[in-house]
Amino acid sequence: MKNEELGMKNEKLNSYFEKDGFRKLITPGSKGWINKYFDLVEKGELSLKTVRPEGMRKLDFMHRTFANSGIIYGFASSFIFAKNIDSSDWTSEEKLKFLLFEAHLFTYQQIKNAQSFNREDFTTDLCVFYESHSVSSISKLFSLFGKVSKEEMIEKTLAKRVDISFNLLENKWWVNSLSNAFSFLDVILFDDFVHKKREEALQGYNLYAINAMLAVILSAHSDGIIEDQERSIFNVFLASANLEDAERDYLKNKFENGASMDDFSFFVKNHWLLKRFLLDISILTAISNDILVDAELDYLIKLCFFLEIPPEELQDNLVLTESFLLNSENKIEFIKDSSSYKKAYSSLSSRWTKVILRNKDKLSVELKQSKELIFLVKKSATHELTKKEKELVKTQFKDIAKSVPSLAIFLLPGGALLLPLVLKIVPDLVPSAFKENEIEEGNGGENPSV
Repeated sequence: MKNEELGMKNEKLNSYFEKDGFRKLITPGSKGWINKYFDLVEKGELSLKTVRPEGMRKLDFMHRTFANSGIIYGFASSFIFAKNIDSSDWTSEEKLKFLLFEAHLFTYQQIKNAQSFNREDFTTDLCVFYESHSVSSISKLFSLFGKVSKEEMIEKTLAKRVDISFNLLENKWWVNSLSNAFSFLDVILFDDFVHKKREEALQGYNLYAINAMLAVILSAHSDGIIEDQERSIFNVFLASANLEDAERDYLKNKFENGASMDDFSFFVKNHWLLKRFLLDISILTAISNDILVDAELDYLIKLCFFLEIPPEELQDNLVLTESFLLNSENKIEFIKDSSSYKKAYSSLSSRWTKVILRNKDKLSVELKQSKELIFLVKKSATHELTKKEKELVKTQFKDIAKSVPSLAIFLLPGGALLLPLVLKIVPDLVPSAFKENEIEEGNGGENPSV
């Protein structure tokens, strides 16, 4: 091969890697992927930095980030740090395994934010946590490792955590796509462990899982009718829980005969992340049949009261769950049904109207500061925005979200999904901003800065 041809070939290869970045360099199905992950971090090709919106509490930021990633629901909708990675040829289990690792890493980062990240400390803590995990199959797995690196231990453990085998007779709902609906419990427990290094955090999985299953059962019974979809989600969550036979029998009996909020453990009300998870999966169960009926909504309101969750958070959590479903449009069976998609989209639009309405005055003030944004929002009502215009709108709405905490979902993974809803809702809610910022006719209706 001539030197010129070789040079051109190398140039094409370099161009390929510059264009695609690290997206082809990690394969969670192969040994050593965690080392590759940290190697990319050390080279600066992957950043572990996150920006919490101004005015948003750390726990709220964590919860919303987890919800938008899908880890709360046991499905990898988007990644937390490796946002540009190409995972199109990964299995659903590999995606969830990768996301579970990032969720642990994100949790560790949030707790240690005042310190510089230490890879050795993180991997050590994660190994200690899983080695003492109360699920017997995990602790037994560690006894078989022998002399392997901490990274390899973590890889094998995460693979085991998402390897849940079950078969459903029903094939008409998206729940079949879930890998391990309770993988998020590991994240909650790891948060407990890193914060407190308590023995209870290492041994609490079964109790946390039972409480989560009770939330699913109560939600399924809330309207007095057990739908096929609700039975399906119960079966999937029970398989994910990996409980002992006696505990499984207890929960099956509760599912058939009903439960009460008094069955929850006393400590649940005092655990911020856990009780929000109970609310999340209650919402997921309630909307599994597309329509949230009055009895189900009443139950969710009562659940928030019982768990001492502020009532306004219910609307926010409903938005997060429905956003997750819509963000997984091409990945989950349920969303492939167009009628289900329309119902979910309509419901989400209605809820976002309420969320934005709560912040109408502040949003109006922010909008008045940007004639460019108002022009594009008005244009979107009658014309399709170009890709460049959509990116500009998204960027400017993210800026607004920094001062309007309820809109901070835009700053999180998957948050841009809500942009079309906001573009549709805003003109009706804050017309004053548009009247005071009319584009002069002399501009010919065009925005010179776009």
